[in-house]
Amino acid sequence: MAVFRTLLASLVVLAGGIGVLCQATDGLHAFTTETARRITIRDHQPVVPTVQLETADDRQISFESLRGRWLVVDFIYTRCTLLCSLQGAAFRRMQQALAEPIAVGRVALLSVSFDPVHDDPAALRRYLHGHGAEADGWLAARPVGAGGLTTLLRRFGVIVIPDGMSGFTHNAATLIVDPTGRIVTVFDWNDTTSTIRYVMERLAS
Repeated sequence: MAVFRTLLASLVVLAGGIGVLCQATDGLHAFTTETARRITIRDHQPVVPTVQLETADDRQISFESLRGRWLVVDFIYTRCTLLCSLQGAAFRRMQQALAEPIAVGRVALLSVSFDPVHDDPAALRRYLHGHGAEADGWLAARPVGAGGLTTLLRRFGVIVIPDGMSGFTHNAATLIVDPTGRIVTVFDWNDTTSTIRYVMERLAS
């Protein structure tokens, strides 16, 4: 009988723990930070903050000035020789695939640097040229001011950690901003097929 009572109590505690876990992880889906980010964006579609950016061609723009088109966005730093380089190659493929809607101003690609101290316009130009970017349709930019960078990283759910060797460890993904300025979904950085299909389907609707 004592064993039965102990087992029953354990089951009650376990059930309560599972309930709390489900509540805290959106039905056990948000076991990782990346999964949690995607769920948050899917459910809330946060508005991109009005942050000033300095582009590779020395212009000052903001996310607000880019409204009216679909934005394909990633976060990089140009001194990264591995992941960010692969992201650049993926963006180049998407620029080619989306060339038609880019040409008529319905789509733009945007690479945002989270290393604004090193990524001045000249460095951003080298990044674009190094990946064969076309003249139009793919912007590279850095936030103006530390406050702007912090705001963008928080809103897009980007995690950047200094690696102790003058570089960074960071999560990588492709994020889509709709023409109203809302972040609507996230794709794996290397899933260019799904990203292109998503944008093209919404352009056609």
